[in-house]
Amino acid sequence: MTDFTDLLDGYQRFRGTEYRRHRERWAELSEGQRPKVMVIACSDSRVDPAQIFDTSPGEIFVVRNIANLVPPFEVGGGRHGVSAALEFAVRVLEVQEIVVMGHGACGGVHAALSQTFRGAEPGAGGFIAHWVDMLDEARDRIVAKYGDGPEAIRALELETVRVSLANIRTFPCIPEHEAEGRIKLHGAYFAIADGVLHVMGEDGEFGPA
Repeated sequence: MTDFTDLLDGYQRFRGTEYRRHRERWAELSEGQRPKVMVIACSDSRVDPAQIFDTSPGEIFVVRNIANLVPPFEVGGGRHGVSAALEFAVRVLEVQEIVVMGHGACGGVHAALSQTFRGAEPGAGGFIAHWVDMLDEARDRIVAKYGDGPEAIRALELETVRVSLANIRTFPCIPEHEAEGRIKLHGAYFAIADGVLHVMGEDGEFGPA
């Protein structure tokens, strides 16, 4: 099991190999960043976008949270961490593409489907419940169709991507940028069990990359 000491050992390896090998790249990045792609992914330790997409430092601007969710545009409330990152990526970095990537065996999706933390106090599961309740409408629709078994879990995992993409489009600048061809939105799903990445087509369905 990795602990902080192991992380420090890893840093020493990085400092002595990768950092030294790409010193010019790091020097360039010290002056600023200009990634063309933003990736919104889950915080799950098994789905690191940089590893899955085999990218180098500075190539993708990443936001990770429970179940790779993006709240809809709203002025009030307290869920603005993702909103701020999205705003920064679009307005300041001027990214050209946004990818929302869901994944298999997602704990956030399981919490949404099972409603494990519904009614819990903040600090005892309430924060989780309030976050994943963004999936409530999709959950009810999927449970009505599939029940609450493996098929429903997979369906809701895919739906997290569709929900987040729909919510991204509630931000005033996004439809405008899409219409002008300045930004493109993509959906993806990484299946941990077999390592296959699925990409969402224009019809909203997913197929292997």
